[in-house]
Amino acid sequence: MSKRSENTLLENVKTIVYAGLIAIGIRTVAFEPFNIPSSSMVPTLLVGDYLFVSKYSYGYSIHSLPLSPPLFHGRIFGRLPDRGDVAVFKLPKDNSTDYIKRIIGLPGDRIQVRGGLLYINGALVPRTPEGDYTSNEGYARTVGKRFLETLPNGRKHDIVKLTDGQLMAAPDVDMNNTIEYTVPADHVFAMGDNRDNSLDSRVQSDVGFVPLQNLVGRAEVIWFSVDATSPIWAFWEWPAEIRWSRLFKAIS
Repeated sequence: MSKRSENTLLENVKTIVYAGLIAIGIRTVAFEPFNIPSSSMVPTLLVGDYLFVSKYSYGYSIHSLPLSPPLFHGRIFGRLPDRGDVAVFKLPKDNSTDYIKRIIGLPGDRIQVRGGLLYINGALVPRTPEGDYTSNEGYARTVGKRFLETLPNGRKHDIVKLTDGQLMAAPDVDMNNTIEYTVPADHVFAMGDNRDNSLDSRVQSDVGFVPLQNLVGRAEVIWFSVDATSPIWAFWEWPAEIRWSRLFKAIS
């Protein structure tokens, strides 16, 4: 009886270890879950969205591994993001904080914002008005104008420009009138879709250019979304807080 109990315990331990190894393997080479903690990517992403990020999209670096162990440099099977991809990356300043932004500039590109308008390589990026945008998602009310922006490669996405005088993510930087940035080799330039409330590559002292090695993966799909405004103990409110229309929504 004792021998049988020992064998059962050993089998249970082995099962747990195998399951853990499989989970780590999937997280390393295939997909990693990620949740949205801020409103810097509205209207594309909302606070409370839960995403799957594909790890294979840009190849693998040390940041594809849990805890980012310094085992090698660069990327294995690496490739550049497409302009317009929504990507997760490690903040260059500490190489540990996860950020999610849209890739606007590729190596060698010249990026500038003038009068609130985006210019890439000297050419104005066209945008079409889509009306007002009001949201109470996240930590602050967002009031602004919504635009459909078209990047040079034809990718289209929505952005928001604020209209109610909210503080920008970096009050000491004029996010609407920047210098012209030239993206270095092996780096990309990332911006939030909430253009006036996003700490991104425009703020060189905090984010700056993103090394390709710091890319974690491309955001693919929202698999769950919740507007958790009710107290945690109010379980009867939980179903109403789920944003059903956002479940399994592809990210573009």
